[in-house]
Amino acid sequence: MLDISVVIPLYNEEESLPELNDWLARVLNGMGHSYEVIYVDDGSTDTSWMVIESLIEADVAHVKGIKLRGNQGKSQALRAGFHDTCGRVVFTMDADLQDSPDELPVMYSMITDQGYDLVSGWKQKRYDPLSKTIPTKLFNYVARKASGLTLHDFNCGLKAYRCEVVKAIDIYGEMHRYVPMLAQQAGFRKIGEKVVHHRARKYGHSKFGIERFFNGMLDMISIVVLRRFGRSPMHFFGTLGFFMFVIGFFSAAYIGINKLYMLYQGYKTILVTDNPWFYIMLTMMLLGVQFFMAGFIGEMIVKNRQRVPDYYLEKEKNINNN
Repeated sequence: MLDISVVIPLYNEEESLPELNDWLARVLNGMGHSYEVIYVDDGSTDTSWMVIESLIEADVAHVKGIKLRGNQGKSQALRAGFHDTCGRVVFTMDADLQDSPDELPVMYSMITDQGYDLVSGWKQKRYDPLSKTIPTKLFNYVARKASGLTLHDFNCGLKAYRCEVVKAIDIYGEMHRYVPMLAQQAGFRKIGEKVVHHRARKYGHSKFGIERFFNGMLDMISIVVLRRFGRSPMHFFGTLGFFMFVIGFFSAAYIGINKLYMLYQGYKTILVTDNPWFYIMLTMMLLGVQFFMAGFIGEMIVKNRQRVPDYYLEKEKNINNN
């Protein structure tokens, strides 16, 4: 087993890769530990994969490459990289040179000497436009309130993990923004952060648009619900369905009883089927049954599911000697 693995997801970063690789080699060789650097090409349309192949040929002992079939997203790229890591301490960082490899030695010490399970970078001073920094601050505030974690920068690409963490968490969709929350959900409690240097982008442009903030909020709701009900979906869907059915049933019964009472007293009244509330209550009963069945099916899926990778490989280079 190696001491360090560095997983770098990337998309169209051909210009920055040689400089980043040289910088990583200087830092990691200076640390004096065994290491591997895994580049995960998320379906780049430029020459990024050819650059990765040339880096592997130049340093076959340390550099590895994974190429995904098409652009599947950062979460799937990280998941593919985590699957093939061999290091006791795993780092993730972006390939755009905005994350500094010089931060790795201190973060490594925080994992190995101070006993942290996960250390997240905190870009205290950012070199990003206001259109990105303001939504990021709002996003981090909501994430802190939802998770209870006192982190300032959940979405920083530069993170360090004990190997057990990356093997335990299940990243999918766009959950890479919430890795600390996923680690907390998996039972890892010692989660800290380190102020890291943020560099201005040197090449290219950001690959993320404004839609990431809307997707991020939806993903956060998913994590909060799954953290509470993921192991027993019946507790959520079953409870909701039960109360909807009960409310609908007794409300519909009241409508029927009220109809009989009005007839008994000799008052003129409308037909039950002409009462719009009857259909509203009937709909609630049907939805209640559907929610209950959704919870039951969810329970069966949770009990019998098997983890299947949801990323699709095109190539691997220098992974497991291939």
